[in-house]
Amino acid sequence: MATFLCMKWGTKYGPEYVNRLHSMVRRHMSGPFRFVCLTDSREGLDPGIEAFPIPSLRLPPGSPERGWTKLVSFSPELTAPGGPRLSGPVLFLDIDIVIVGPLDDFFRHPGEFLIMRERKKLRVQGNSSVYRWTAGAHADVLDHFRANLDAVRARHRNEQEFLVDHLSRQGKVAFWPETWCRSFKRHCVRWFPFSLFRAPVIPEDARVIVFHGLPNPPDALVGRSGKWYRRVLPTPWIAEHWR
Repeated sequence: MATFLCMKWGTKYGPEYVNRLHSMVRRHMSGPFRFVCLTDSREGLDPGIEAFPIPSLRLPPGSPERGWTKLVSFSPELTAPGGPRLSGPVLFLDIDIVIVGPLDDFFRHPGEFLIMRERKKLRVQGNSSVYRWTAGAHADVLDHFRANLDAVRARHRNEQEFLVDHLSRQGKVAFWPETWCRSFKRHCVRWFPFSLFRAPVIPEDARVIVFHGLPNPPDALVGRSGKWYRRVLPTPWIAEHWR
């Protein structure tokens, strides 16, 4: 069975983000699926969402976990008795995305480890807002991170850089088709000066709209960009899909 996995910790995002994500998955997935949330609080989550504690990164005392928490998606605790017992293909989704198209193909597309492609400063990188693997695979990711913590953090800014670099060296990384996962601020917001009088659009054949940095979905909905240099007009299609 297909499994969707997300994470919520702290107070930055409330349970409504997970509930909306679950609702969007239900509308855009035709086959049966599990929806699992790793969280530090089950409060407010809708029925149908399986909630489990977030496995520990098990870092030395004082080591910051911010920017690396998603690596626990490869923890053996997630396939062991007493946990969610994940099996088969797992698709990780950030809770602040907006789903606008069918999801079944994310489980049919061939590849050992698939992730969203991101281009930044002429470099091709991965964006861990949307990635898929087989439950129980790639346990060496977490083992290598823990054993080489200082070297990894000196070389990589966050988990998505490390993850793609580590698995690329093993020839295991592939990217989703370019049109499936789109950045709101790069692919939906119009180029200046058109952004001053044309609202953001849904790119052709997009399935998932990713909100990284600013704005977030509720801000983009009403036209708050979060940046003085970026104009974002109110985006009514967010209300249609982000529910």
